[in-house]
Amino acid sequence: MATARTLSQGHRVEAPVHGVQHRRARLVLPLVVLVAILWMESAVRIRTDGPFFAVGLVYATLFAAVAALFVFLVASFFHQVARHIVVGLSLAAITVVFLTQVLYYDIFKTYYTVFSAANGGQAAEFLDVVIVKVNENLAFVTLIALPLLLFLVLPKKAPWARYRYSWRERGVAAGLAAVLFGAALLSINVGDKDHGSAYDAYYRNNEPVASVSQLGLLTTMRLDLQRTLLGFEPGVPPPPPMAIPPKPSQEEPADNPAPSNPDGEPGPSGDGTGVPVEEPVVYGDNAMDIDFEALMEQAGDEELKNMHLYFSSLTPSSKNEHTGMFEGYNLVFLTAEAYSHYAVDEDLTPTLYRMTHEGVNFTNFYNPIWGVSTSDGEYVATTGLIPKSGVWSMLKSGDNSMPFAMGNQLAALGYKTLAYHNHTYDYYGRDVSHPNLGYDYKGVGNGLDVTTSWPESDVEMIDVTTEEFVHDEPFHAYFMTVSGHLLYNWGGNAMAAKNRDLVSDLPYNEAGQAYMATQIELDRALELLNERLEEAGVADNTLIVLSADHYPYGLEKEDLDNLAGHEVDSRFELHKSSLIIYAQGMEPETVDEPVSSLDIMPTLSNLMGVEFDSRLFMGRDVFADTDPLVIFNDRSFITDKGRYDSVAREFTPNEGVEVPDDYRQLISDEIDRKFYYSAQILDRDYYSLVLPED
Repeated sequence: MATARTLSQGHRVEAPVHGVQHRRARLVLPLVVLVAILWMESAVRIRTDGPFFAVGLVYATLFAAVAALFVFLVASFFHQVARHIVVGLSLAAITVVFLTQVLYYDIFKTYYTVFSAANGGQAAEFLDVVIVKVNENLAFVTLIALPLLLFLVLPKKAPWARYRYSWRERGVAAGLAAVLFGAALLSINVGDKDHGSAYDAYYRNNEPVASVSQLGLLTTMRLDLQRTLLGFEPGVPPPPPMAIPPKPSQEEPADNPAPSNPDGEPGPSGDGTGVPVEEPVVYGDNAMDIDFEALMEQAGDEELKNMHLYFSSLTPSSKNEHTGMFEGYNLVFLTAEAYSHYAVDEDLTPTLYRMTHEGVNFTNFYNPIWGVSTSDGEYVATTGLIPKSGVWSMLKSGDNSMPFAMGNQLAALGYKTLAYHNHTYDYYGRDVSHPNLGYDYKGVGNGLDVTTSWPESDVEMIDVTTEEFVHDEPFHAYFMTVSGHLLYNWGGNAMAAKNRDLVSDLPYNEAGQAYMATQIELDRALELLNERLEEAGVADNTLIVLSADHYPYGLEKEDLDNLAGHEVDSRFELHKSSLIIYAQGMEPETVDEPVSSLDIMPTLSNLMGVEFDSRLFMGRDVFADTDPLVIFNDRSFITDKGRYDSVAREFTPNEGVEVPDDYRQLISDEIDRKFYYSAQILDRDYYSLVLPED
């Protein structure tokens, strides 16, 4: 039992804390930290879209216990106020991580990485967005912070703070932490190893949403920090298959003898009656003269040799009737902030509507969200590559050879190539990446002068830039717009406020109306662009391509449901969007098969008739005779045969389609290869190895 003695002077001196009731205090410290972490992990699981009761909750609990024991071991060397401070700082740091991640997820529907946090200094520009989101989530923010708030009011001289731990007790705690950590790893290693499993998240995949679901947020951040500091190579995918012969199509003549005339003698091409028929067109392949065998012999390591083997095993897509359709045309290419098919309205956005329906109308186009929202969306659209998780792929590509970027392709053909962004010029490092894509680049702060507002006007960007290129054919202008940016309200969005009167009668709430108001600004920018092209006499020789960086994730699910007129499926339909490929006077065309933003660059390269190698893109030319494949960041996919939900682990075939038993696994294996080798292209500057510059 604890004792105390009183000196004659009246001072009270504390004796060492001991006794049964006080020895129980030794358990308080690790339990307090464990309960706090589990409280926050549970809050995240409730707040986000993943299932709450799943195996991931077990792993989150085991790893939380290890973290709690670690905090205990550190704090055990301190006493009273010092111990209280150590535990308080630990809980505060953990709480800040959870709070910021929940807010980030609420905005972007993914979690930030250590790399993004370290390079996110410009995020202060969006402080008003953060403040609004804190206010919107105030109750939940308070809920997450509750363990820390309760800890701060605990007495600093309570028995648990004064208890002096022995080395034996510390040893027991360390041993228990090791056992729990080992048990978690053992279970992960002997359990399910398929896509989306805990094993996949711990060892092979760096996708944060799946990792949080399977391992917990704290472990996801620990792994991300570890991989950032020490490097991380995703698990090597299955070996590449042997090259698959192209399916019979128009690129090869039929293997039939020449037709005969009625006398049985070989005659002119025809149907056997002597009547000539049109010979099938023989197209070549969209491939370049790359000696992969020689490259494999020269490869300095097995990994590089496997890269050459993989790309050589792929069948190039064939040229087709669309090849060179717009060869020699000027090109205006836009990545539009949060643009969506919801923005296409005959009355409200007539220019978007006309370009959609008078150009190539993609009815089944998807714009998956990746790890770094806008930057990754741009990377996919402008390179045809899958971003590497955990880094800013667009920025990292700034040191690489990017020969297939449209700016570089067309600059080599004598085009004037310019790029613009109507917000801070170096946001996401565009001042590094975009010149490397082949552009003379301007943004706000390095030559583009537009009125200061939030967000800035797309109309004004078009107004002040078109004179720089419309009279200088051939030209290629690239725009990254910003008018469609969140937040969607009247008080904090200048473009929404500007066009508010035009949407006041729409049957949506404030967010839905404000979103449509921002898209009116984009529509009017395109209207002005078309007018300027007409005035310069180049409209009939200019191709316009427009897609989004991501779906409008600044809208709540109910807002999206209102815009769609039905409940939007959160797994696939959420990412459905619009792609515009339009030239004045072209024959309208509809593409109904699944298409994604990965397909933009190979499709555009084929249409423009530039030389490229279809094997070195992760997407496909949609007009070639290749099977459609829409890939999502969590390895879910859509094909012409069905769709696979990697979270539910369920493949749903399309109605009336027979699918081989191994089909889903074959597609998943190929997706693994695409993720892996796309990251290797970025990390190893692969294009410079296979296509060295002169």
